[in-house]
Amino acid sequence: MKKFIAILAAGAAVIVAVVLVRTATFTSSQVEVEPVTLIEIDAGEAAQHLATALSFRTISHQDPADFVAAPFEAFRRFLADTYPRMHRALSLEVVNDYSLLYTWEGTDLALPPIILLAHMDVVPVDPATIDDWIQPPYGGVVADGYVWGRGAIDNKGGLMGIVEAVERLLANGFAPERTIYIAFGHDEEIGGRNGAVLMANMLQERGVKPVFLLDEGGFIAHGIIVGVDPPVAMLGVAEKGYFTVELAVRTGGGHSSRPPDHTGLGILARAVVRLEENQFDASIKSPVREQLATLGPYMPLARKVVLANLWLFSGLVKARFLADPLNAASIRTTTAVTMATGSSKENILPIIATMIVNFRILPGQTSRDVLAHIERVIDDPQVTITTVGFASEPSPVSDIGGDIYGLLSRTIREVFPSAVVAPNMVLGATDSRHYVALTDEIYRFYPVVLGPEDTQRFHGTNERLGVENFAQVVQFFARLLKVSAAG
Repeated sequence: MKKFIAILAAGAAVIVAVVLVRTATFTSSQVEVEPVTLIEIDAGEAAQHLATALSFRTISHQDPADFVAAPFEAFRRFLADTYPRMHRALSLEVVNDYSLLYTWEGTDLALPPIILLAHMDVVPVDPATIDDWIQPPYGGVVADGYVWGRGAIDNKGGLMGIVEAVERLLANGFAPERTIYIAFGHDEEIGGRNGAVLMANMLQERGVKPVFLLDEGGFIAHGIIVGVDPPVAMLGVAEKGYFTVELAVRTGGGHSSRPPDHTGLGILARAVVRLEENQFDASIKSPVREQLATLGPYMPLARKVVLANLWLFSGLVKARFLADPLNAASIRTTTAVTMATGSSKENILPIIATMIVNFRILPGQTSRDVLAHIERVIDDPQVTITTVGFASEPSPVSDIGGDIYGLLSRTIREVFPSAVVAPNMVLGATDSRHYVALTDEIYRFYPVVLGPEDTQRFHGTNERLGVENFAQVVQFFARLLKVSAAG
């Protein structure tokens, strides 16, 4: 017994020693940058340009019949009038009537090009929330240090940051060595099938193979990540897949005064409860593992010990993640029951009952895996399972240790010196997923600074972007183009 206890004590001592050593050597991995001279920006003028852009109601509605073309056409004219240098120096192709593909030809056509993405469309504003807006959502208002309006964050702020940067670079005589493609989709908010898909196919047919592609998706989180004081630049290196199914049950219908034991909706309710009670397995893998390794050194000691030793504490970290819906979504494929239909009246039994379930797929899994999971968990021949909508597989994880990630990290820190750059997985879907055939080097980042009170502004009420922050957005894109478009 004494020998056994001695062995246990020795093993414990070894574990403690490893934990202490790993914690002591768990230090920052941030690239060091020297101060640089950034392009000069008239913040007030740039903010007014953004405000005007937000006044165009370039709305993507779920029902194509609700699409209104005039605001998209007017927005295109506004870009041409406001950025004359850009529209003289770059060639413009209008794709499928509304999406815009600009080409800024480089001086060395042998160099692989760069692609920047953004989208001009926005989600509708719920009429019931209009009175909750501090400023009108399409008013084009600059007030209290912010530019207010639908699209300020998602994603006209990014689009306008790019065109402002290009116009200023041209004014300063900049000529890129690499060709730069700038693609502005018009239907990202409803899947990008009529915009980004077509532009990506055009570029692929032309043999375009960019050195990297940058889209929206990441942002600078300030005060959002518990335990980390510096702002965190969430550089998206992957995004989850998108997959939706309709569950349907057909029954005989009839009068509600003579119901069966289970109506069609009751059968579906049982099916979706099974799905919600049998979630996908969670796992801490790339890029979440690398994100934790990046942020751990900035956390309090107890958390630093845990994150420095995931080999020992991964179960604890996983449990903490699963306790919070946002964190849970980053380590497993999610299941969300979003819509249901039944009969047309309260006293009519439904003949056809349906429910819609949306899944966001973790890298490493596929839509086929999700479908197999649904069938196995529901296990009810009364329930018909049909794939609906536009599905996309999860993206590959871009190289976190490579040259492009390093280039983007340096550029971010040159404009935001106090920021910690960390790899991130984008939980939503962006237009970048349609370009995966062109390059493995796809990243997602737009340097809007968001605090805890701002996260609900995405597709929500009182969307806004700080005037000074927008000037930084312009400086970021100008700096990125200047350093990356050189051979």
